[in-house]
Amino acid sequence: MEPVSVWNIAAQLGEGPVWDARDSALWFTDIKRQKVYRYDPARGDKRSWDSPEQTGFVLPARSGGFIAGLKSGLFRFDPVSGGFDPLAEVEPELPTNRINDGVVDPAGRLWFGTMDDGERGPTGSFYRFEGGEVRPSGLGGISITNGPAVSPAGDILYFVDTLARTIGACDILPDGSLGPRRPFAEIERGEGNPDGPAVDSEGCVWVGLYGGWEARRYAPSGELLERVRFPVSNITKIAFGGPDLRTVYATTARHLLKPEALERQPQAGDLFEFRVDAPGLPCPLVDS
Repeated sequence: MEPVSVWNIAAQLGEGPVWDARDSALWFTDIKRQKVYRYDPARGDKRSWDSPEQTGFVLPARSGGFIAGLKSGLFRFDPVSGGFDPLAEVEPELPTNRINDGVVDPAGRLWFGTMDDGERGPTGSFYRFEGGEVRPSGLGGISITNGPAVSPAGDILYFVDTLARTIGACDILPDGSLGPRRPFAEIERGEGNPDGPAVDSEGCVWVGLYGGWEARRYAPSGELLERVRFPVSNITKIAFGGPDLRTVYATTARHLLKPEALERQPQAGDLFEFRVDAPGLPCPLVDS
């Protein structure tokens, strides 16, 4: 499971990887450089689009194209025209916040989080987008939200409080509301900070560690099962792709690395891949 760089992109803050089965390609973003990327591993095709704002994710929509999480809200992204059309404003009363990460559950609901763009104040919250409306989840008071991620049955939401180094969990109730939050896993001090999570077909939770040089796999019980070491320190998120969903793609970042650190890790910001035994789950389409 040794990660190999497949795109020397030098992303400032690579994020939001997702495998889109419609075109058998990986889509991801560079938040700070306001870019959207597409990687087709079969053809070796690599493309990019400019975004009008910082973009945390693009997730495939049932109506075609993608729903994108930009700094100010949700937009509909059309890769053919390259256009971003406003869909729903998010937190207009908090202009220093931005949308960070998101996931689609089996019911087609989009779950996403916001955060303080200065990465300090506890102004971040998680939301769900359903029926054309953005609805609070009840999870808030977080400086840097990451994830969320959803269990294979769609009944558990995993969410990350990056600065607190914790992964939490909530039951997703039939009406889309959340049950009480509970602890799932905590990263030891000095081991890095948890970034974006993803869940595989066995219900295990993978998480990239920012500043930790690795991605980790946790059992549904919260037990640490595996570690995958990288040649770079900042692993932001993974996604399962390929025809068998057993190729893992990982975005990484150069953000806040000093020149001497970049000299030691010249592949910082690259897109990596490695293979696993337990496949991931296909990404559902946002019901919009």
